[in-house]
Amino acid sequence: MADQWKRTALLVIDMQRDFIDEHSVFAVPGASTIIPSVSTAVEIARNRGLFIIWVVREHDGEGRDVERFRRHYYGNGKPNPLVKGSKGAELVQGLEIKEGEYKLVKTRFSAFFNTNLRSLLQGAGITDLVVCGVQTPNCIRQTVFDAVALDYHSITLLYDATAAATPKVHHDVDGP
Repeated sequence: MADQWKRTALLVIDMQRDFIDEHSVFAVPGASTIIPSVSTAVEIARNRGLFIIWVVREHDGEGRDVERFRRHYYGNGKPNPLVKGSKGAELVQGLEIKEGEYKLVKTRFSAFFNTNLRSLLQGAGITDLVVCGVQTPNCIRQTVFDAVALDYHSITLLYDATAAATPKVHHDVDGP
């Protein structure tokens, strides 16, 4: 592994069927268009030896660990989104976790909130982050804000490998 990349991790956030499939209640419109860019980012990260962390949402089948504002999606007689072990919680076709990569399960927007991400990164000597996935105003932004607050040296957002339901919000991340 090249020395310049040994302190960098790629966070691939929420590239799951329930966020990408246009028929899902949590679908991010247009998110399927970033799959090739995310796939390319992952392959480049693998080739350079970055630590790859697949951040996913997985919830209890009853929705007991879901944010209060989303609980109405659970227990309504329809398939519950992002339930551990369900098709919707799987990564989208074309993306897969390989040996040596890490799957981090979260239940809130930030990948740092109530998870072991910070200690995992510290233990691996990671100081720099590259972030991609969905969706920009929620999980991406909150994870990046928390990384800034935790004093990571460099945080890079892969603009063409992220998506948002609201294009203006996504565009504003890149600047005017």
